[in-house]
Amino acid sequence: MRRQRLRVWENGKVMTLATASPRTLRIGPIALDVPVVLAPMAGITNTAFRRLCREYGAGLYVSEMITSRALVERNETTMRLIRHHESETPRSIQLYGVDPTTIAEAVRIIVAEDHADHIDLNFGCPVPKVTRKGGGAALPWKSSLFADIVTQAVKAAGDIPLTVKMRKGIDPDHLTFLDAGRAAEDAGAAAVALHARTASEFYSGFADWNAIGELKQAVTSIPVLGNGDIWSADDAVRMMEQTDCDGVVVGRGCLGRPWLFGDLATAFGAEAHPVDATLGFVADAFRRHAELLVEFFEDEDRGCRDVRKHVAWYFKGYPVGGDIRTGLATASSLAEIDDLLGRLDHDAPYPGADAEGQRGRSGRPKRPALPDKWLDSRELAATASEMMRGAEIENSGG
Repeated sequence: MRRQRLRVWENGKVMTLATASPRTLRIGPIALDVPVVLAPMAGITNTAFRRLCREYGAGLYVSEMITSRALVERNETTMRLIRHHESETPRSIQLYGVDPTTIAEAVRIIVAEDHADHIDLNFGCPVPKVTRKGGGAALPWKSSLFADIVTQAVKAAGDIPLTVKMRKGIDPDHLTFLDAGRAAEDAGAAAVALHARTASEFYSGFADWNAIGELKQAVTSIPVLGNGDIWSADDAVRMMEQTDCDGVVVGRGCLGRPWLFGDLATAFGAEAHPVDATLGFVADAFRRHAELLVEFFEDEDRGCRDVRKHVAWYFKGYPVGGDIRTGLATASSLAEIDDLLGRLDHDAPYPGADAEGQRGRSGRPKRPALPDKWLDSRELAATASEMMRGAEIENSGG
C-alpha cells in the first residue's frame, strides 16, 4: 500500500499523518470519496446530525436504527425517522429485526417507496432487553436464522446494496463473526462491518482490531469495514493499516465532534471543511446543530431540548463555566443558546488532552442476557420464534 505524508488539523493540532494514497470505498454501486461510514446511534444520527457531519466531511451517513416491524406497521415516528433531507446523498437506513419475513417486507417498502440508496442490517446491539429475546448481537449464534434473514433481505433489496453490521459474538467462548461474515458474503451482502467487541464487553475496554483483520482474511469478495475505538483520524488510518480493512465505521468518536469527518476526509486524501477547534469554532458547530434539530423536529422547543444531551460532548475540556453549561442544558430557544454562546471566549484555543479520550457510554463487561438454553444449539428451536418478537423494540445499535 503506497504511503504519503499529510499535514492535517487533528482536533485543533497540526499533525503529520502517514496515510494511504487517496482512498475510496465502493459498496455495490455506491462509490464513496472516502472509506468512512457514520455508525447508527439511537437518538443521535437523525437527519440533523447527519447533515451536520456531512457539512464537514464525506462518506456514508447512516440513519438511526429502524425497527423493521415498526416500519411495516408504518409507525408515525418511524416513518419520520426514515425521511432524508434533499441534501443527503447517498441515503442510508439501518434496519433491525429478528423475523426474516418482516425484515424482507420492510426492505421491500424502502425500495418500492424510494426511501434509501443503501440498507444496513443490525446484528450488533448488546442491550440486555434485546439480547434476552435473542435479538441483536445474540442472533448470529443461530446461524440458519441469520443466513435466512440476510438472504431474504438481499433478495428483497434488489439493486439496492444491503450490508451487515455485527459484533464478534456473544462472549469469548461464543464467537460468531467469522461464520456470520462468510454467511453474509454467500447471501449476497454488499459489505460487512465488525464492531470488534463481544456483547459481553458492551462498550468497555478496547476494541480487538485483530478480529477485524481476521474477518478481512475470511471474507474476500466484498468490503470489510472496521468499527471500534476510532477517536481520531489517526486511529482510522492505523486501523486500516493494521487490519487491511476496506473502510472504517465511526460511532462515539464523533459525539460533540462532527468535524471529525473533516479530519477523516483530509487524512484519506479528500478535501474537507477546515478545522481550527477554537472554542468559537466549537460554539458555531453547536449552534448549527441546534438549528438543524429545530428544523428537523419543526419545533424550536423540542430541537433545543434535544441538543441538550450534546452539551458535555461538545465542550469537553474547554473553559466553559458551570453556569453556561447549565444554561445550555436547560435552554428552550435559539435566542437563549445564542446569548449563552456569546458569553464564551471564542478565541480560547483547543485544550489538548483534556478534550480527548472516550466519549459516550462505556459501561463494564457483563454476562449477556440470553433466552433460556440459547447457547445449547446453533439452530433455532421451533418454540423460540414467538419469544423473539419482544426483541423488536427501539434500541441503539452496537
